[in-house]
Amino acid sequence: MEKIILVVHILAAAAVIGLVLLQHGKGADMGAAFGSGASGSLFGVSGSSNVLSKLTAVFVAVFFVTSLTLAYLASHRSGSGSVINTGEIPAVDTKGSVQLDASTIPTEVAPAAETAKDIPNE
Repeated sequence: MEKIILVVHILAAAAVIGLVLLQHGKGADMGAAFGSGASGSLFGVSGSSNVLSKLTAVFVAVFFVTSLTLAYLASHRSGSGSVINTGEIPAVDTKGSVQLDASTIPTEVAPAAETAKDIPNE
């Protein structure tokens, strides 16, 4: 179900982008008054803005609804919500690994490296 809503969401987003790019700006009406060819469009002078505006509004509404639906589904997903704090220790295969005991772990801390003031000047 979530994958279907995601596909519809992506298609609605692409449709909104395409429809917005197809629409003329407010300055395009001034060019139509002087014969720039906008009156010869498929929908007429004012018809194209109405049809494209209505289609854009429909796809924006679909995009909005699918956004809310996907957010709801993501917030109500079963699981702990975190990969890090699961509380489970992963199973480890210990065959052939080196086993350490307390005698092999050094207990003393190595001395600090020499600093510049400890090195004699030559």
